[in-house]
Amino acid sequence: MTIQAIINSAVKRLKLEGKLLTPDAYTEAFCKEAKKAKMNVEDCEHLSKFTKTLNSDLQKDLRNYRIQSMHEFVRFLIAKLNRTNPTQATNIIESQVLLAKRVFQVIEVLHNKEAADLARSTMEILNSGAQADQIDSFRQLWVNFLTTYDDTFLKKLKAYGSIETKDLRKTIENMNIEASVSSNDNLGLEKISKLLISSFVPSIASSVNDTIAELSIKIRKNPDLLESDSIENEIRTAISLRIALDKESVKEMIESIDGVLDKLSLRLIDMIERSDSSNEEIQEIKKELKSYNDVSATNFKTAHKKLYTIALALEENTEALSNDLKGHSEEVSSLSKRVHKLEKDLEAAKKESKEDFLTKLNNRRALDDFMEIKEAEFKRYQRNYSLIMFDLDKFKDVNDTYGHDAGDAILVAFAKILKKECRSVDVVGRFGGEEFVALLSETDIKGGVIFAEKVRKKVEKSRFMYKGNRINITVSSGVSERVKHISLSATLNSADEYLYVAKNSGRNRVGYKK
Repeated sequence: MTIQAIINSAVKRLKLEGKLLTPDAYTEAFCKEAKKAKMNVEDCEHLSKFTKTLNSDLQKDLRNYRIQSMHEFVRFLIAKLNRTNPTQATNIIESQVLLAKRVFQVIEVLHNKEAADLARSTMEILNSGAQADQIDSFRQLWVNFLTTYDDTFLKKLKAYGSIETKDLRKTIENMNIEASVSSNDNLGLEKISKLLISSFVPSIASSVNDTIAELSIKIRKNPDLLESDSIENEIRTAISLRIALDKESVKEMIESIDGVLDKLSLRLIDMIERSDSSNEEIQEIKKELKSYNDVSATNFKTAHKKLYTIALALEENTEALSNDLKGHSEEVSSLSKRVHKLEKDLEAAKKESKEDFLTKLNNRRALDDFMEIKEAEFKRYQRNYSLIMFDLDKFKDVNDTYGHDAGDAILVAFAKILKKECRSVDVVGRFGGEEFVALLSETDIKGGVIFAEKVRKKVEKSRFMYKGNRINITVSSGVSERVKHISLSATLNSADEYLYVAKNSGRNRVGYKK
């Protein structure tokens, strides 16, 4: 069979399978036909060659996942890379920088203006991604501060009481001075702020997170913030986070205890049932204990006596139990490895849950996360961004006329166009149904309109084919930019409104504020 014949067979195969004539689909069909014709084609052997270069574990995974094409092979490797944990050195550096920031935040509130100013400046260079020479220059400033710091001014307070050079608060408390309070309201706010900050600390979890820590520092510096409406949502969020931390700790404790009790009870029951001594007596007690349905009606003295009997029987079988546990050490080790693997798989599933199953773009959940990140960058660094809502015109007619499989193929094709036209710093995803969203970093309304027009023209000129039928598709969109709106939700609503303006104006156009 000639190459041309194989090409013809590959195209025919795609038509019979109802697949679009894309490069990946054609390559897969061509290699299948070449293999069927028993013709060795070098381009079809890449997967086999690359597979042989991997270690045995990865080769086993490839066989288990039944990887058949280079496209599937690349997606498999990407998934493996995405699951790779950061290096230990990177984690340590990030933790050290975060620790340094927290130390500087503490220094800011220690009642020394010079140290507080220097701590604030150091925080700014750490947040701005400073170079090594800048960090070193600030290190020298701290050395100078330690060298020249003079606390002899405290001696002026000797007349008012004893001085504690290492405890400024105790020094003030020892001073015999009547403080005149100008405003009882301010003192009240300070007391409330201290109580509120104390309430942020989890009662069960071992520590607070960064969000709670930053809010606590903000309120401690300025208790008057409690009178403002803007702080209410932050306090609610902090309380919710605190409750979530406690719940998570309780959940971990319960799961740990449940696991230990389950394994222990199974081992004890197994040992008891295989015991040569006191077996009949123990079995009778066990049956009677199982029959107790109403705890309130139970004779606790009798139950205690029988449980004590079980304890004596267990004590007599300690050596047998010890030998039995040693015999199951391999099983315990195997269970531990399985749990570790399940934890990794669960973490991978959580990450993958942010991908739309059909288009492979970001799903609604991932889009919400990215929009919150962009909103935070806008509030902190005034980095503007544009938000574009896309909607495929008359998409319901496609589903009604050609079926949902055709509609799915159109969605996948549009997703590829959207992903191809955006930059690496931009975010695109499926908002729901036939609606998509593009989040363009540091882009004003003009840039957003240019991007939307590029996508619109690309869709208008594309040939969407499904089972030999050409389907004409157009797209409408609405564009808005963050800097012209009061909030993220207002920006999103604006883009949605201009999308419907485009729809009502005849479709296949871009709606925005001119």
